[in-house]
Amino acid sequence: MRTKILVLASNPEDTAKLRLEREVRQIEDILERAQKREEFELKSKLAVRIDDLQESIIKEKPRIVHFCGHGAGRGGLVLQTELGKPHLVNNQALGGLFKLFETQVECVMLNACYSQVQAVEINQHINYVIGTKKQIQDRAAIAFTQGFYTALFNGEAIERAYEFGCNRIQLEIYGSSDRERKLVPVYSEEEGD
Repeated sequence: MRTKILVLASNPEDTAKLRLEREVRQIEDILERAQKREEFELKSKLAVRIDDLQESIIKEKPRIVHFCGHGAGRGGLVLQTELGKPHLVNNQALGGLFKLFETQVECVMLNACYSQVQAVEINQHINYVIGTKKQIQDRAAIAFTQGFYTALFNGEAIERAYEFGCNRIQLEIYGSSDRERKLVPVYSEEEGD
């Protein structure tokens, strides 16, 4: 059986412009070149609204949910209204949503600023949840995505894919001449804070 990955992207009006299309395209390109590409199926939804969140997970039945967009820490994740305006989804509601899918979803990646709060809430129901402690620049978010999915699509387990994602940030950010950017820690259960 193929592992389905659902990518949900949201960049409402009146929020900082993110390169979400690039992140989604990067995942597609990595899958296309991967050794184990037959074992994975990728679905994506852009401009995600509240209605799309629950409906997409019910319909697609993914094992991995990847959210890319904006996070607001204790305020929640930023989706959008029908008019494209920001709409915060609170952390308890997100935890409750993933409780409904705890036997189906294996991993949730929250590639959004300050999403550790949501990661902790969701981790009560889902084994693997990845979020960020701080603000994350597009460049670092895309680097993590590239390292994570390159490893996963070539046969590595989620834990190792996470390590490859972290290493990719180090290679991209620390290995460049851009010294103003710093490594953005990614949440893991072992860190516990």
